[in-house]
Amino acid sequence: MLLLHPGRLPTLAADFWLDSAARFAPALSIVAGLLAITAVPLAPALEKPDITYKVFQFPADQIPRIDGDASDWAMVPESYVIESDQLKNDSHPDQKLDPKNLSVRVKVGWVKGLNRLYFLYEADDNYWDFAQPGLHNDTFEIVVDGDASGGPLIDKGHKEFWAPDRVGAAAATPDPRISVDEAHWAIHGVQAQNYHIFTPHVNKDWCMAWSAASWIKEFPWANSAQKFNFKPGESGHYTLEFYVTAFDYAGPEGPQRAVESVFAENKIIGLAWAIIDYDDVNARGNNGFWNLSPKHTMYGNASELCAFKLMPLEPQFLKPIEALWSFKVVDMDRRLVAFKDLSVGKITAWKWDFGDGATSTEQHPIHAYAKPGSYVTVLDIEGPAGTSRRSKVWDIQLK
Repeated sequence: MLLLHPGRLPTLAADFWLDSAARFAPALSIVAGLLAITAVPLAPALEKPDITYKVFQFPADQIPRIDGDASDWAMVPESYVIESDQLKNDSHPDQKLDPKNLSVRVKVGWVKGLNRLYFLYEADDNYWDFAQPGLHNDTFEIVVDGDASGGPLIDKGHKEFWAPDRVGAAAATPDPRISVDEAHWAIHGVQAQNYHIFTPHVNKDWCMAWSAASWIKEFPWANSAQKFNFKPGESGHYTLEFYVTAFDYAGPEGPQRAVESVFAENKIIGLAWAIIDYDDVNARGNNGFWNLSPKHTMYGNASELCAFKLMPLEPQFLKPIEALWSFKVVDMDRRLVAFKDLSVGKITAWKWDFGDGATSTEQHPIHAYAKPGSYVTVLDIEGPAGTSRRSKVWDIQLK
């Protein structure tokens, strides 16, 4: 504050501070620019603030097999299903989706420990359009923002996404030294990912990853399987199973520098989709863009996605009591290890055996081992539902 108000300083120091202000003028200019950016009105991070959709957690021993068979999803309660009534036609917001023309059901799942989103997409259409090799194809378009950080995910060639009222004056101003093509490689699909999934896909890849990082659609980062029994132009029922991996950074150079989003129970992610319905193989345009987000431009702006919550396991999949735990070597030089209880159920007592003769009854103890070695460590728990034990054999290795 003294730098900005030299008149308040003692007289003898005024010249010094005025000189400093002159020397630091470039830095002050940068600060002013940052303040200008923060002064831009920001839209809510995610759309539909009154709705939080749910992502079903599959037990680790019941991960859905990607084979186009929907039976793996029978365990998912109906409360997780997102149907056609949640979709709006961007061009005609008051229009309702006619189930005789198109109806869809979508379930989304996840597995604790994996940073993937699993999808079951089921649709009935009166005209399936998939004869052409290009984008003219019935499409299920999804956009995933694994850390809900928001912002444009599309390159600066699409100026409507980089307008000052969206991103601030500084970010909206192009740098003439950086070409649109160069910016594309640095921006497009890096922090959030867009997939155009062809429904069905015949004689073409299962989707277009609309991103500089097209590798994200390949196995093992993604996988898909479909089932249908109709020809182009016919009606019928379609089933698609797939998963995609969420990335906080996915660059065009390949997976070696990629950073996966970290999924955890109760985390909010950004997600939305649109059904692009074609009903005439010879028509230039589509028959409707049915969007889960109220904003058509969600395909290029992750701030316009919807909130999805990664749910805990449903009660029927939880054991009444189960000992679980993790650890972290805090300081290898001191052989200091922090233990974290992750047990399931109502727990009233904990007993840790660290494997070196020492024990603890704390829930989350920290223990210093006196000697290097590999240790068998055991956690015993008690609760109204009984007892449980979990040991780790030589996981704790100290030098």
